Order: sequence, then C-alpha cells, then structure tokens
Amino acid sequence: MKIKTADFVVSNTQVEKCPNDGRPEYAFIGRSNVGKSSLINRLTGRKNLAMTSATPGKTLLINHFLINSEWYLVDLPGYGYAKRGKKEAEKLKRIIKSYVCGRASLTLLFVLVDVRHSPQRIDLEFIHFLGEEGVPFSLVFTKADKVSAAVAQANINLMKKTLSEEWESLPPIFLTSSERGQGCEELLSYIGEINAQLGEK
Repeated sequence: MKIKTADFVVSNTQVEKCPNDGRPEYAFIGRSNVGKSSLINRLTGRKNLAMTSATPGKTLLINHFLINSEWYLVDLPGYGYAKRGKKEAEKLKRIIKSYVCGRASLTLLFVLVDVRHSPQRIDLEFIHFLGEEGVPFSLVFTKADKVSAAVAQANINLMKKTLSEEWESLPPIFLTSSERGQGCEELLSYIGEINAQLGEK
C-alpha cells in the first residue's frame, strides 16, 4: 500500500470528539522518545506531519490524520515521561486509557519499542495492560539503524521470551528505522491487508 494523501483532521483530549465516520483507525503509541513522530512522518512521506522534538513527551493530544481518504492514522501521547508533574502524568494516562479502551473504531494499536534496549518495565507493564483489556496490538521496534543487526535481534528475542512467559501467542512484530525506511513497507502492507479484510465483511 502506498500513502498518497495524509491530512490532519483533529487534535483533542476527549474520545467523544474524535471522528465518528466509522473509518478504521490505526494508532501509534510508545514511551516518550521512542521515535514515534519520526516513524509516522516516514510512513506518510511527510516531514512535518507529526511533531518531532529533541525533548521527549511533546505529543499531548489524540491526533487524527486521514490517510488516502480511507483510514485514520492516530498519533497518541507517549507514556512514562518521568519529568512530567504527577497531575499532568495522570491526565495523559486518562487520555490514553480512554482512547485505547473506549474507542470502537480502533482497529489496531502499534506499540513502539526502542530496539536498542532489553525489555523495559514500562513497556512490559503497558503490554500487560493491553492484554488485560483485550486491545489488539502489534509490536514495532524502532531505531534499527542505531544498533547492529545482532543486537537488534537479541533484544527482539529477549522481548519474545519475556512475553512468552505470560502470553500463549505473540503479536505481529516489526523492525523499523525511520532513518532508512526499514520496515515501513511491511507495516503499510499489514495495514492494507487488514483494511482489505474489513472491506470483505
């Protein structure tokens, strides 16, 4: 699948104010500074579609982008930015939970994980939360260009092993680099396949 058009639609903090036209939604989330905005920009071929910053935690809203007039790409706030005040952190947590658990149009959640690191507690806790809530998700490892292929594979295998202790089957896993474009075609093809299946229903 190729992205021909990517148009900003709306930003807000309330699920009730999200688009209500029934189009499928694919949301992207991860801990702060995981490279979410850079990956979204690479996927869409738009340099400034999603806001990028050297400062973690810049995405504070639910951002909807209409792709090819067919489906929504949703940029969610990052979780776990330690420098936020307790009040703001709780607010972001509520925004994320209300969307992830209460959005009927959410077709799939892409959970972004930094492949440079072994499994982080904050990511594992969020994945556990998704399992408890029955939220469909895939894992997207980012920043593959920052480490060797061997290190990337070792950390992916470690994540698989860790999740296998709790999960009977693992979600789809992608390895990406927003710098090189690695994995982007596979991600978009996967979305295209799901959309095709939805269209057959």
